[in-house]
Amino acid sequence: MSNTFSLIIPTLNAEREIGDLLHIVTAQSKVPDEIFVVDSSSDDETVVIASRFPGVQIRVIERSSFNHGTTRDFGAQMTHGDFICYLTQDAIPANDHYFEHLLQPFDDDLVALVSGRQLPKSNARRFEQLVRDFNYPQTESIRSMQDLSRYGIKTFFASDVCSAYRRSAYLQCGGFPACNTNEDMLMAAWLISAGYKVAYEPSASVFHSHNLSPKQQFNRNRAIGQFLEEHADDLLHASEIGEGGRLVKSVARTLLSEGQISEFFAFGVDCAARLLGNRAGRKIAHNDAKGKA
Repeated sequence: MSNTFSLIIPTLNAEREIGDLLHIVTAQSKVPDEIFVVDSSSDDETVVIASRFPGVQIRVIERSSFNHGTTRDFGAQMTHGDFICYLTQDAIPANDHYFEHLLQPFDDDLVALVSGRQLPKSNARRFEQLVRDFNYPQTESIRSMQDLSRYGIKTFFASDVCSAYRRSAYLQCGGFPACNTNEDMLMAAWLISAGYKVAYEPSASVFHSHNLSPKQQFNRNRAIGQFLEEHADDLLHASEIGEGGRLVKSVARTLLSEGQISEFFAFGVDCAARLLGNRAGRKIAHNDAKGKA
């Protein structure tokens, strides 16, 4: 593939990560034609460290103006590659062929978005490792509108932790709007509705995971629940039923078979935080909609 590609990395206080990430990025078998760092007014040495890498472009924005959708769209508008790649500051490519593998599905002209695989970091607790294994399997997939009845909400599975977009298709769909979470899923839904395909390429792997507290998990899923309720039309009212249950059963079964009793109960608390957060977010969106009616 001879097309050019740009890499956009949003950052905030990333001094412990950005140097290693840029070292790995610039040593890849395929190196981005542009690397664009959008920094949200970090208090540390993020900008100083990033500026040491030749060719890396840096733009500093006000922290208060950061938004998952508009900040990434700003990066897209400031770059020119045929493909737009995104990495978060804490997503580390697992090998030297990350971009080569991530861009491969674009050989199909209808593929407009590709997400890579997220592997758990070495410090991930056991249930988080198993959740990652379930959500990011070893099997690749390419999904289109025809797969909606089969995959439900997972038809629009995508993650800007490690992703790439066909610029022409991205612009055709209007780019990311203001969106505080799940801008990737929303764009996937728009692309699929426009007749494109969305791919998952597990050979393009990064190390990325978090050990969230129950409160953090609740807050995260409250935002997701609110998003899902507000964008139900965009997501074609795709069903969520079944996927969460399969994850819970798979992880719980493995934890019990391994004798990981403390992790089994910790996972139960994590699941409760997810469920309660999702319901709280949906209630907020529902009440907001009633208030505007």
